Amino acid sequence: MVVTIDWAELYRTTLPDLVRFLHRKVWDPERARDLAQEAFVRALRECPDKPRAWLFTVAANLARDEARTAIRRKRHLTLLHSESADRVSPDDPADDLEREEQWEAVRRALGELGERDREVLLLWDAGWDYGEIAEETGLAAGAVGTTLARARRRLVEAHEQEEGSNVAHH
Repeated sequence: MVVTIDWAELYRTTLPDLVRFLHRKVWDPERARDLAQEAFVRALRECPDKPRAWLFTVAANLARDEARTAIRRKRHLTLLHSESADRVSPDDPADDLEREEQWEAVRRALGELGERDREVLLLWDAGWDYGEIAEETGLAAGAVGTTLARARRRLVEAHEQEEGSNVAHH
């Protein structure tokens, strides 16, 4: 039996989650969108059985390759600022600097997590439910909640430690 995929609908419903997922990995909104587009191009070529899960897997691999390239070239990653831009006046350089420092601390804290914890946290943040996360990561469905709770706790601890070391350096 051949399953027909409504690619336009899949694109409309999945792109925002996929871009957000990628953004948390590459920390560059334009690059996240480009990688999401690339994942869709590959999906159209491959026509996978489970396109949504396939897209996130390919996107994660693209982001991992992107990170390796960035490290090799020692490029600086741009940081997320659009989510907090509404709360702070864009004309105040001190607020911009503080916001960038906060996102840098979050990025470093995410970097402290193990690969599985980071993946579960990012998939959940991208709107995946526990069943989808379990299928994607190979975790038992019952273990997703525990893994997510542990990942959140470790993220908070790493962020608090990062904030504490920043205070000590200032």
